Amino acid sequence: MTSLAFITGLIPLLFVVGPSALGNHSIGYAAIFGMLFGTILGIFITPVLFVVFQYLHERISGRTVTDEDWEY
Repeated sequence: MTSLAFITGLIPLLFVVGPSALGNHSIGYAAIFGMLFGTILGIFITPVLFVVFQYLHERISGRTVTDEDWEY
């Protein structure tokens, strides 16, 4: 939700006109697409990597991890 608010707040930088418009466009595009990339990485890639590494760990150790193995 914070990422969406950040991206929405930067959208006016993309439509600004005037003497410093080129600099504002560059900053706007970099910040918006950087935040989009980071959000996608955090939402989709990180859980997929967790599942892959968990599978590899179970395959190497020869046993599955259960709830009893976790220390709360």
